[in-house]
Amino acid sequence: MAFRELAHEEIVALENNGCFCDNWDSVMVAESFETDRIRNSTFSGHIKIGSMTDTKELPGNRKIKSGIYNSSLHNTEVGNNTYISNVKNIANYIVEENVQIENVDSIIVDGTTTFGNGTELEILNEGGGRELKIFDQLTSQIAYLIVLYRHDKQFIEKLESMIGKYVDNKKSDVGYVKKGSSIYNCGQIKNVYVGDYAAISGSLKLEEGSVISCSEAPTFVGFGVSANDFIIHSGSKVDGGAIIDKCFIGQGVKISKQFSAENSAFFANCEGFHGEAVSLFAGPYTVSHHKSTLLIAGLYSFYNAGSGTNQSNHMYKLGPLHQGIMERGSKTGSFNYLLWPCRVGAFSACIGKHYANFDASDFPFSYISEEDGLTVLTPAMNLLTVGTKRDSEKWGKRDRRKDPNLLDLINFELFSPYTVGKMVKAQSILKELKENASRDQEYVSYNGLKIKRLMIRTTSKYYEIGISIFIGKVLFSMLNELSSDNIIDDLKAKFIDTDDIYSGEWTDIAGMITSVNKANELINSINTDQVSTVDELRSALNEIHNSYSIGERVWWQKLVENRFGIKINEINAEIITQIINDWVKNSTKLNNMIAKDAQKEFDSFAMIGFGIDGNEDVKRSDFLSVRGDYDTNSFVKSLNSEIEEFQIKAENILKMI
Repeated sequence: MAFRELAHEEIVALENNGCFCDNWDSVMVAESFETDRIRNSTFSGHIKIGSMTDTKELPGNRKIKSGIYNSSLHNTEVGNNTYISNVKNIANYIVEENVQIENVDSIIVDGTTTFGNGTELEILNEGGGRELKIFDQLTSQIAYLIVLYRHDKQFIEKLESMIGKYVDNKKSDVGYVKKGSSIYNCGQIKNVYVGDYAAISGSLKLEEGSVISCSEAPTFVGFGVSANDFIIHSGSKVDGGAIIDKCFIGQGVKISKQFSAENSAFFANCEGFHGEAVSLFAGPYTVSHHKSTLLIAGLYSFYNAGSGTNQSNHMYKLGPLHQGIMERGSKTGSFNYLLWPCRVGAFSACIGKHYANFDASDFPFSYISEEDGLTVLTPAMNLLTVGTKRDSEKWGKRDRRKDPNLLDLINFELFSPYTVGKMVKAQSILKELKENASRDQEYVSYNGLKIKRLMIRTTSKYYEIGISIFIGKVLFSMLNELSSDNIIDDLKAKFIDTDDIYSGEWTDIAGMITSVNKANELINSINTDQVSTVDELRSALNEIHNSYSIGERVWWQKLVENRFGIKINEINAEIITQIINDWVKNSTKLNNMIAKDAQKEFDSFAMIGFGIDGNEDVKRSDFLSVRGDYDTNSFVKSLNSEIEEFQIKAENILKMI
């Protein structure tokens, strides 16, 4: 944009409009500058003012001309068609076009700042040692590697150096309020970057931070919010008196209703209401909605906290040094208490109060309950519940991220080499525990857990259901890609030589499922400077994420070889038929068991509280009007339709074979 000096008559007009500047020569304006759009304002330092020609429609259906009114500006550039009114102090900012700012105490940059980039969080472990430097391109995967791979000092040094260079490029003594954004009725805003189309309304104090935003995913910071040393990302909403201190808030996150957080990171689609978070690593879809809930010094993802959930990360000895891990898909019941350190397996439900440390990571899909002071593990039982299936289906549908630049890499698969590998291992452990137990034992012990001996055989069979479904699912996906008459040979042609790329162990890197080999390859590429910038790191992680289906098939091949005692190229029509039939049988069995669990939501006990002043007929009628019946429930109907689809798909595939 071309700027010019003010003409003498324009200076006179501005002064007549109540404006003041001790050196009008330092004020530059656009060619189409209109003096009647600038009133009762003070200017100092170097000022640039764009063209003001449009009319703004403000909240409450108000309409007002763009311009600068009743405000004080110092070293500030104002873009075209921007509206600034009743701002006591704007200093050292570039305010871009079509911005609206009204009733704000101050928007200033004081000294040199990085706008929250480089803020160091004492995350996961309050005692230190897992510090995370946040920056505006941080992803859940990068954070996981920095926080959890401290055993590789060279790797951590390389990562921190990489991030340090990125942060250095963010240093500035000038702030930005980017195009299309709005700031209303706020207190102090100091050293804050405000992104495109962001909306800030009623915040108390924002200091040393970035509000990243874009037109596709505007970010909102609302009433009563106080935030220091932060980054809030696109499409997120921080509102309702939230208190944020040293936090990273990723894409599509909701923080509200007096939630407080310090030294914590919240990644894609997390939600925090009412409760408190301290040193929390909240991987994608971590949700805490209730008062009296404290999440502290833990790693979570796809997690739901019951009301009053609480963890303790110290044992009154050397202080708050302990940490806990709740693997993906886990949840806690109301007033669940866990004494860190402990580890909850994937897709497990934890109920009751647990005052002893345990490690249940080898047993996914389990119930962990308190019985007479003991921590009792019932393996595989959570595989059969409505909640697990419903959760696994809803996450992908509830992805709020609209930003074209998605940061976190998320795999929504319920059955993957990560979870199925754990089920295979769990079966082996259960077999050994059963063989070594005497008949008079009520419980067997494992990693601080008690398992009822009589449940071992049954729960191992439940794991078999999940394993068979996975084997059939992967095979079906390959067969579904074939159309020729020579289906067996074509299938074999799709098999991949596994010698170089097979990895038996898989991991969940904060939402991204990958083989341990792939993770190690990435670490090596960083240690050898093949990956040396943040952009290169993100690109490498994307490649790993996109290679999941190939890695899954390679892992599946070894699983089939081990279970059927063959080399994968020896697979034949008989084995394929068995796998497909087992897939249909176990998928049907699982859906029927889930449907039976759902039926509990419609039994007589579920009707308690309905038909409050009537008889049994009124109770049932009231229940039907509010909840509906079992047969017409949409979730139940989808389970039944899935069973029909399994059978039709299997019949079609078997005809091809």
